Amino acid sequence: MVDEREAASILCYSVRALQNWRHRGGGPRFVKVSSRSVRYRRTDLAAWVEERLVSHTSQPT
Repeated sequence: MVDEREAASILCYSVRALQNWRHRGGGPRFVKVSSRSVRYRRTDLAAWVEERLVSHTSQPT
């Protein structure tokens, strides 16, 4: 498992983007270790990326 800083680096997004997704939904699945500690499984990050894979711009997401 990786912390949010490493997860953001893997996804090429900001830590703030991950925080917003956790709050609003729509981001990769995460593990809430404690009230102030969040971790991401690498498999969940990869699955989240795969779900967004498209072959052309007119393909619905």
